[in-house]
Amino acid sequence: MAFARVACRAQVGLGAPLVQVEVSLASGLPTFSIVGLPAMVVREAKERVRAALVNSQFEFPAGRITVNLAPADLPKEGGRFDLPIALGLLLASRQVSSAPRGGHTPPLREFYGELGLTGELKAVRGLLPAAAQARRAGSEIIVPRANAAEACAGAPELVRAADHLLEVCAHVAGTGTLAAAGAPRAAHTGLPAAALVRLDLADVRGQLHAKRALTVAAAGGHSLLMIGPPGCGKSMLAQRLPGLLPPLSDAEALEVAAIASVSTVGFRLESLTERPFRAPHHSSSTPALVGGGARARPGEISLAHHGVLFLDELPEFARPVLEALREPLETGTASVARAALTTQYPAEFQLVAAMNPCPCGGLGDPKGSCRCTPATVQRYRTRVSGPLLDRLDLQVEMPRVEAGEFDTPAGEEAGSAVAAAAVARARELQRARQGVCNARLTDAEVHRWCAPDLPGRRVLDLAMQRLRLSGRARQRLLKVARTIADLDGRPAIGVTEVSEAVTLRCLDRAAL
Repeated sequence: MAFARVACRAQVGLGAPLVQVEVSLASGLPTFSIVGLPAMVVREAKERVRAALVNSQFEFPAGRITVNLAPADLPKEGGRFDLPIALGLLLASRQVSSAPRGGHTPPLREFYGELGLTGELKAVRGLLPAAAQARRAGSEIIVPRANAAEACAGAPELVRAADHLLEVCAHVAGTGTLAAAGAPRAAHTGLPAAALVRLDLADVRGQLHAKRALTVAAAGGHSLLMIGPPGCGKSMLAQRLPGLLPPLSDAEALEVAAIASVSTVGFRLESLTERPFRAPHHSSSTPALVGGGARARPGEISLAHHGVLFLDELPEFARPVLEALREPLETGTASVARAALTTQYPAEFQLVAAMNPCPCGGLGDPKGSCRCTPATVQRYRTRVSGPLLDRLDLQVEMPRVEAGEFDTPAGEEAGSAVAAAAVARARELQRARQGVCNARLTDAEVHRWCAPDLPGRRVLDLAMQRLRLSGRARQRLLKVARTIADLDGRPAIGVTEVSEAVTLRCLDRAAL
């Protein structure tokens, strides 16, 4: 009996547990069995491996072949196990030997790659978490060349890229060497170029109150709801929010890239430093938004991690879909439970939503174009529950843009560069003071960092009495007031900051 063991890693959520691909060759009738909870695509590896070995001028072993993917109780999926299985067969049949280099023991190695029928290596999904875990273990990682940039984002010093099975065999046997991939990582360049060139805040005419709210939201990481008639600029403002946010740090960029890597979006090197902007359609289901499916894939809220989730036409989303946002807004994580596994994905997204004031969109128009009855308006607005609205820090009304405002020269409007500079200063203050943005403060931290002075407290108490604010709304109002003070460079929260924070919650005033 001949035996070989090759290391690889599975993909479970954002985790990458180690998998030992054990290959045993024994005499008997020719069979080829793969055990260890393999998915259908892993079972089909038998035919891909057989064809790849034969077409690469190797001899396919005769007899009883057993491949065990250990640990046996961990589900395995994807084509990443093709290369380890093929290499294990060659090592067990002694067609390839793992030779030391210069008298030294070979380093720990992990192998990934889907095999084509002629032996070429094809890209696999979700390799970034495996590369990051391999780096922590100090293992050399051999990947298809198409995955080199992705693997280098997680383990730049340890990646070796190959195009064909024969190159991997030569590297293992010591007759050839795979050079370090060394793909350069995308550099931080401040604001994304696309945001600077195409999506400038100066393109939105008028709406000074909404622009101020957007700047406050960017400075503190707050959620924002914009209410206004069609064409008043709600979507334009939401699309310009990523351009106001500071660039991702290295750790944040890797988190965002890892989520994209394991999803259907896939890893893209050119977007490594960009803040995500996700805008799902209002017909999206709960699993599409929160995450789910047979293998518990990340949803839109996780794909928007450290970025912006924009929900246009908020009342048109199904009620269960919107209610599923309540827990992630509080905790910053999305827990996806399925029969086979339960996993958690990070979901620290910034929610920006837009809705019309009524079904026809004309409510509040001075020209009186609305024909909706009060009952119709009430039914439309109650599609968004009170508990969800309570979790939205900023709620602003946007009027229709007058014709004369479009004649204002573009240079006279404040642009994204000015607002982004103010946001960067405010974020730096928050990072130095408390380590996180104001929207992520806990209740204890709110009591410590967001306490208003005596006149400000009186205004806050009066607002709570007259507007019947909940305890959650009070805490969020204080966080917004703290952000306003940071934007304006004031150390204390006073009447001005509390009063502006109250004006930025228009639906609370509408409840009177």
